[in-house]
Amino acid sequence: MDKTKIIDLVDQALKENSALFLIDLKFLPDNKIYVEVDGDNGIALTECIRISRAVEHNLDREEEDFSLEVTSPDIANPLKVKRQYLKNINRILQVKLINNSNVEGKLINVNEEDIELEWKVREPKPIGKGKITVVKKAIIPFVDILEAKVKVIF
Repeated sequence: MDKTKIIDLVDQALKENSALFLIDLKFLPDNKIYVEVDGDNGIALTECIRISRAVEHNLDREEEDFSLEVTSPDIANPLKVKRQYLKNINRILQVKLINNSNVEGKLINVNEEDIELEWKVREPKPIGKGKITVVKKAIIPFVDILEAKVKVIF
């Protein structure tokens, strides 16, 4: 199987819609091709079909048998590329760090090296009885992130 040709075909199909981006491209055993694509505003099923056809119609099944799966990301899967973080600004992320600690907060900023989360906590008042709500922020470098998932809120 000509992997370079498949990569080029996927790239060409994605260039037709600048809002789309590649998350993952895998060549699995038994000539299975797995393509995961997302969009800045989500991705329609018709776009997955279009990409699938753009790849499949330019490959010869007589030459080599293969299976092709073009899919959108599963909400339960962790974020893989920075552009996914950008599209999820103002959503709640659950972040597991390489030191095995966890942080949960609203994603408020993304840049090349890190993300910024914000959350509220109740803390004792500095003076007197009772508690106050305090806004906390954390800047987390991408290299420290083991896994980040969007928290689904119903």
